Amino acid sequence: MRIDQLESPAAVVDLDRLSANINRLQLYLDEHKLANRPHIKTHKIPEIAHMQVDAGAVGITCQKLGEAEVMARSGIKDIFLPYNLLGAAKLERLMHLARRVRISVTGDSDVTVRGYAAAAKVAGLTLPVLVEFDTGLGRCGVQTPQEAADLARLIARSTHLHFGGLMTYPSNEQTDGFAAETRRLLAVDGIPVETVSAGGSPALWQAHTHAEVTEHRAGTYVYGDRSLINSGIMGQEEVAFHVIATVVSRPTSERAVLDAGSKALSSDGARGASGYGLILEYPDAQIEKLNEEHGWVDLSACARKPEIGERVTLIVNHCCVANNLFNEIVGHRQGEVEVVWPVAARGLLQ
Repeated sequence: MRIDQLESPAAVVDLDRLSANINRLQLYLDEHKLANRPHIKTHKIPEIAHMQVDAGAVGITCQKLGEAEVMARSGIKDIFLPYNLLGAAKLERLMHLARRVRISVTGDSDVTVRGYAAAAKVAGLTLPVLVEFDTGLGRCGVQTPQEAADLARLIARSTHLHFGGLMTYPSNEQTDGFAAETRRLLAVDGIPVETVSAGGSPALWQAHTHAEVTEHRAGTYVYGDRSLINSGIMGQEEVAFHVIATVVSRPTSERAVLDAGSKALSSDGARGASGYGLILEYPDAQIEKLNEEHGWVDLSACARKPEIGERVTLIVNHCCVANNLFNEIVGHRQGEVEVVWPVAARGLLQ
């Protein structure tokens, strides 16, 4: 079967481009002696995670316990979960995972750290914990090196925890200074900072410029999307992930309607661009509005316009969200279907 025979909307991945993206990043990080710990929140597919590990990644990053559980069941042995985990139910699940695989976590408060310590003590395990610090995103993370050092000391004093280092997102001009000052404060107590884990695909090719960073986490790079194209991280010809849609209506000469709406493309915007995706066959068209199952396309700038029933290929604004909207991803080489992967960790928000 060829991808032009698939029912639309369909999410497809070019397997040659996928492999090239995986290998390109691995070679770059190897060259600069940085550990690669890719984030599987982009694809949520165990088979792709194994491709990344086989290429040389030290392990993977998951955002939620449910994702980590799926990946552990598939045989992934080293998982980083950079998310504050709270509550008895989640901590029990975390300890169950920690008995089966090497799993490390983060914390940015004594509340979170004490929860880890109590759960690990009951389980009789030693849990690696990294301190998350904020480099200006304004999301999670301690705010000063002193706070980071104080929390690191609490982890180091806890009998069933191991201080694993520091973690932040995104990598930026504040990363090295924060990590270096924290390292200096901890040196007084003889506490080493084993790992400084930073991340992000938009900062991907600058990873080597951060002297303090030892590990990079990137997710979107594996597929690529409109945001990464517009950020200069990759070219259109390197994008592996596409959504195939069909023109189901032409209500006016200047408007087309696709069978792909917010439940296929997501409602995310893209850096430096308007609209909800790029139509490869009609790059001057503008996907100007989404309903749940309809994509409204402005054709006024197009010299040539699509007909009803015509199929089009879209680069989405944000591949991580779009991937999570599909039950399965179709892998192909030059349009010939080779594999169908269930999105095994899809929707696992807990």
